[in-house]
Amino acid sequence: MKIFITLSYVLAMPMTIAFVLMGVKSGSDKAIMEMLGDIEEVEEAYEIYGVYDIVAKIKAKSIEELKEIVMKIRKIKDVRTTLTLVVIE
Repeated sequence: MKIFITLSYVLAMPMTIAFVLMGVKSGSDKAIMEMLGDIEEVEEAYEIYGVYDIVAKIKAKSIEELKEIVMKIRKIKDVRTTLTLVVIE
């Protein structure tokens, strides 16, 4: 009797997790939150108080994919600044 074990590529590859802090134009928070909801890799997003206005949790398959997602966020109208924090463990 032979037993075969197949691991999914997704299970074998660790995901890259990052938090993206965004400074946005005053009054544009709600519209940007809606646009972030359209990005599949954005797992969570919150409006916050402080230097930044929005924080989003991103889950990507690789650093390269993370870079593409962050670039997509930076192109959203009225996103003025971003700070990306990559989780290491």
